[in-house]
Amino acid sequence: MTRDFRQIDVFSTGPFTGNPLAVVAAAEDLDEQTMRAISAWTNLSECTFLLPPTTEEADYRVRIFSLDTELPFAGHPTLGTARAWLDMGGTPQRSDVIVQECAAGLIRVRPDGDRLAFAAPPRLRTGPVEPGLLEQVRAVLGVERAQMVDAAWADNGPGWIAVLLDSAETVLSLRPVLARGGLEDLKVGVVGPWGPGGEADVEVRGFFSEGLALPEDPVTGSLNASIAQWLTETERVSAPYVAAQGTVLGRRGRVHVTGDDAGDLWIGGQAEVSIRGTVEV
Repeated sequence: MTRDFRQIDVFSTGPFTGNPLAVVAAAEDLDEQTMRAISAWTNLSECTFLLPPTTEEADYRVRIFSLDTELPFAGHPTLGTARAWLDMGGTPQRSDVIVQECAAGLIRVRPDGDRLAFAAPPRLRTGPVEPGLLEQVRAVLGVERAQMVDAAWADNGPGWIAVLLDSAETVLSLRPVLARGGLEDLKVGVVGPWGPGGEADVEVRGFFSEGLALPEDPVTGSLNASIAQWLTETERVSAPYVAAQGTVLGRRGRVHVTGDDAGDLWIGGQAEVSIRGTVEV
């Protein structure tokens, strides 16, 4: 069967500068094993599958896979799927917001000028990181204790630990190694401030382990969402602000964080269609 397919460049600032996402439409008759196989075959950090919603409030339902692992929520797949759904002719029930149904619940996505933005979901775990684990994280990152300003659990699904470093330059200098901390499983996001006058306010990097490897994600919506909640709650930054990510990988991702009168944070960026086509499944 032929199905619509899109590849979206999310949080980009020009062609091929963001984080790519594969989107497969009309996936209601695909079983989980097939979804896992397609996702792994794309060899992208995430692949999503569009399905009819199961609740009247939602415009569509999505299943999100990171290679062969299903995720309840992820940020760049949320924006990329919304862009693909619109590009395939989707029409939201409301003019001001798209409602996405995923395993984590209902996620609001809204137009933000020429960008899309999602409402940062509640975190599943917050609070300080256990001292022993934090020391292991420090060793993995290869930073001095004096360079670590603060750290906290910032888990909104993937399991992030967030670490605030003393500067964006320190963030960019990191060359993390899992073995240094004796860890085999880690999802850590680091953030550091830029000085005034730059085009971004903070630099972000996100690392996640795959066995003994520690790949880096080009631009990470879920991490930026939880970091934004943490940094604004602790009054280290205030919205609106702009985060840069992907610099070390040769990308030029930009994440725009804004707030609203209800106290919600919105995580936004460009989501451009890079490839339109069909896939035979």
